[in-house]
Amino acid sequence: MTETAVRTGEKAAAHVAVEPFDVEKIRADFPILREKVDDKPLVFLDSAASAQKPRAAMDAERDCLEHYYANVHRGVHHLSVLSTEAYEKARASSRRFVNAEHLHEIIFVRGTTEAINLVAQTYGRRHLGPGDEVLLTEMEHHSNIVPWQLICEERGAKIVVAPINDRGELMMEEYEAKLSDRTKIVAATHVSNALGTINPIREMAAMAHSRGAVILVDGAQAAPHLPIDVVDLDCDFYTVSGHKAFAPGGVGLLYGKESLLNDMPPYQGGGEMILTVSFEKTVFNELPHKFEAGTPHIAGAIGMGAALEYLMGLERDGWLRHEHGLLEAATEMLTSRGDVSILGTAENKSSLVSFVLDGVHAHDVGTILDAEGVAVRTGHHCAQPVMEHFGVAATIRASFALYNTLEEVEALSRGLDRVRKVFG
Repeated sequence: MTETAVRTGEKAAAHVAVEPFDVEKIRADFPILREKVDDKPLVFLDSAASAQKPRAAMDAERDCLEHYYANVHRGVHHLSVLSTEAYEKARASSRRFVNAEHLHEIIFVRGTTEAINLVAQTYGRRHLGPGDEVLLTEMEHHSNIVPWQLICEERGAKIVVAPINDRGELMMEEYEAKLSDRTKIVAATHVSNALGTINPIREMAAMAHSRGAVILVDGAQAAPHLPIDVVDLDCDFYTVSGHKAFAPGGVGLLYGKESLLNDMPPYQGGGEMILTVSFEKTVFNELPHKFEAGTPHIAGAIGMGAALEYLMGLERDGWLRHEHGLLEAATEMLTSRGDVSILGTAENKSSLVSFVLDGVHAHDVGTILDAEGVAVRTGHHCAQPVMEHFGVAATIRASFALYNTLEEVEALSRGLDRVRKVFG
């Protein structure tokens, strides 16, 4: 891609160079990007909420439903065998995606929310007691706050919060100071959904382990953007939501270290998670089945496997440089306007910008942008403590993925010009 000027109205911002990356070839893999909104090309800048799906993931899901769908692990007939093979192939793809050591360390769940609840209600219930502490960061999504509040209230434990600075970065000295012998669990996001901040998980994990705590990482926003290596990070638990990683909704994965998963009680009871059942005693199944009660989202898991294979088949360095170029271009465009305040200016940041437009409510901005074909997210982004830190009720969030273009950054700029004309 050649050097492109990003314009704000009639003014040209500084040129931003983006390394060669065949974004048009990528866009051809995502059929929805050809849709129009009010006869305007769709500009989809809401991938942090839920990413669009490549044809490979849709085809894999459809192929299952049309040709070999049956319940997995439980049948000897032909369709069940084919479904089970494809389902477990998806688990193998998931293992490679996060670089787990063992296949049975990958638990299929509905998404990050269920994964965190699973750990809270199993590991947390077993290891938390009166006076114990769970350490969170101030930038957490509600899904990584509420499950810990529930289990701490039940067990008499306490939530402790490590603060962020005004750039939206975790204050590492404060984080380390908050760790103590009472800390049993650290739960932290890899990438903030409201700010884009990338946390230093490897360093955080080492500090947590030095105090005898385990660390769970919310990887929902990291999975679509960063290379993930749970062995290198040395995290104890890691979560991925399929729908944010270009996969179907209602499916995701939880990675857990084998020794911890073996020690944890089942999360739910039912079929598949048992070896034998009598009215006197139940013997639970081995990993990963112990945590996969009931009929799973079979076609969704197969679609997720295909989506992750699609991502792993891309040249990641060019893809990440492309996304970083989009982030730089959008940041420069917004900064040059003079009527915008950006929340989250961390040095190490993923590809989203969260901002407010002077004198205009975020929801009004989103509505007018939608009329221009530009889809952004407005609101508190399920991160109300972040909004409270910055003293705002809501922001406009434009989030970029591998299929977005510099031309779409320009469309966002033109849309904001339209908002300003309407509101003066």
